[in-house]
Amino acid sequence: MTRAGRPREFDVDAALERALELFWRHGYEGVSVNDIAEAIGISKPSLYAAFGDKESLYLRALARYGERQQAHHAQMLESEPDARLAIEKLLLAAVDQLAAGNHGCMVVTGSTGCANPAVPDSVREALGEALRAGARAIEARLARAQREHQLDADVDVTALAFFFYTAITGLSVQARGHRCTEPLRLVVATTMRAWPQPPAPRPGTRASAARRR
Repeated sequence: MTRAGRPREFDVDAALERALELFWRHGYEGVSVNDIAEAIGISKPSLYAAFGDKESLYLRALARYGERQQAHHAQMLESEPDARLAIEKLLLAAVDQLAAGNHGCMVVTGSTGCANPAVPDSVREALGEALRAGARAIEARLARAQREHQLDADVDVTALAFFFYTAITGLSVQARGHRCTEPLRLVVATTMRAWPQPPAPRPGTRASAARRR
């Protein structure tokens, strides 16, 4: 027989996944502790005992989401040798992901609610850092492209990375609540026209020799 007052046991990992889904759909302010406890099927004391307060739970859920996104983006960016194609694939993958889930990006949608004074500073800071991490991943890939002579050395990879990441965040905003895959693919095609012209052939290369003939 279960003793009275004994905390209900539950799968902490599954509970975190459920909380992530709720925060992803509704944002920090759109979800209450009662909502989370009810969705998981546990009492509020059990929720607090496992995760602390709502702020701590959101930060854990956001960290999990960010780790998955970063791993996914890194795999796409690094596995494709051609930098331009890598960026284009990343943008198109974002379109497909948004079309499938239809929630938008948790980081982007969460950031749009940060103007609310009820949102804790720690949540604002975590969302801001997640946005910066996304741009840094693209910047690292563009820096690699420069080292591999796919981009001219004078290309501002920081600004270009910010441009492409801004496109990704814009896709998320446009996709939230809508089914608009084809228009978003056209946005990607237009965005890729900003890719810098190929660098001039280096002296001694075949392309350089061909130009002299």
